Amino acid sequence: MKRLYWLLAILALFGCARVLAVREIPEINLGEANFFRTIEAHTDAPIVSGNRIEILLNGDETFPMMLREISRAQSTITFAQYLYEDGSIARDLAQAFAERCRTGVKADILLDSHGSGKAPADIIATMKNAGCHVEYFRRIEADGIIFPWKLLRYNYRSHRRVLVIDGQIGFTGGYGISEAWTGNGRTPEHWRDTNARIEGPVVRFLQAAFAESWLETTGIAIGGDGYFPRLEPSGKLSAQIVKSSPTGGSFQNYMLFLLSINSAKKSILITNPYFIPDSVMTKALVKAAARGVKVIVLLPSEIDSHLTYTASRSHYGPLLRGGVQIFEYKASLMHAKTIVVDGVWLTIGSTNFDNRSFALNQEINLTVYDTTLAHRLEEIFQEDLKYSQQITYEQWQSRSIFERFFEFFEFPIREQL
Repeated sequence: MKRLYWLLAILALFGCARVLAVREIPEINLGEANFFRTIEAHTDAPIVSGNRIEILLNGDETFPMMLREISRAQSTITFAQYLYEDGSIARDLAQAFAERCRTGVKADILLDSHGSGKAPADIIATMKNAGCHVEYFRRIEADGIIFPWKLLRYNYRSHRRVLVIDGQIGFTGGYGISEAWTGNGRTPEHWRDTNARIEGPVVRFLQAAFAESWLETTGIAIGGDGYFPRLEPSGKLSAQIVKSSPTGGSFQNYMLFLLSINSAKKSILITNPYFIPDSVMTKALVKAAARGVKVIVLLPSEIDSHLTYTASRSHYGPLLRGGVQIFEYKASLMHAKTIVVDGVWLTIGSTNFDNRSFALNQEINLTVYDTTLAHRLEEIFQEDLKYSQQITYEQWQSRSIFERFFEFFEFPIREQL
């Protein structure tokens, strides 16, 4: 098995990918009609009205709500998850899925074979024995051992988080199914994350993202009223679901982030755990700061990969010199993936601010255009800053020789991070 992992690592270096080079960005203003049309065109995602969206913080708010909605399912449940590992929440969810399946509800459960590779067999059996359909996304197959180049596709993961109940109620965000995501995000053992509960017409596009990954994995095309019912307006919010599938040549979330940053006039508040911007994104952030936009980036003070953390910190210099403020969250591991622009536009999802998310993984983000919800996310951001430390350019310059040494190891694998 160790030899197989080494082979995968070597092949990954040759299976690198990058987003398409963006040499010129249109000058558009957030909130104007041409901004929305441009965003729709570059993300291939319509902005639809009539939605109700609730921000959920951490496991304390997210998991009880998910379990409640699962228990109310009448016809279908679809669930896509990157990370699923042993723990009380993993077992609670498995039991909730199984209970519904025993009543005749159809549950389609898709786990990424890399992120969920350590899911205990008895948890999977609990769901399967109750009639749930459980599959793994891009699992290593026997022909990959015989023809190693076929293992390259294993490098392209599904990082999406999707839960849809009866085609009507959806959840997405950055959550993983692990004990690390339980709690309130203010203690070291409980990660800080931001998620969303969604009702209204935009849920159809969250379901469509699941349908895409499910079709690739199983060859089964889901459909009918159980999966795609007629959705009446549930609120007043305009929103879109932006999904990216880089193996198909689409980099929608990269364009979503880039165009939105470039259109900001007042403020850009970014929270992300894996922050390794390319030169185009770095220039866009510095350019925004130069035109008077308040740009603040909130990152973790430590993450689950020292190499990725070092790679992220190596990019601080040009941003700090350019007027971008950087804070590191101290209370726990910051895993939220959100952006708020000008107090009117926000996105919550699975997309990290790095090449792996932009160019290798399947990702999904909810984008909302609403002042009230954007202000709520700004308040959350300001509260998180109370548990954070600002990093100055002088502090970054004085980082240790050990950290600088590790930066050399980051360079050849940057596109994999």
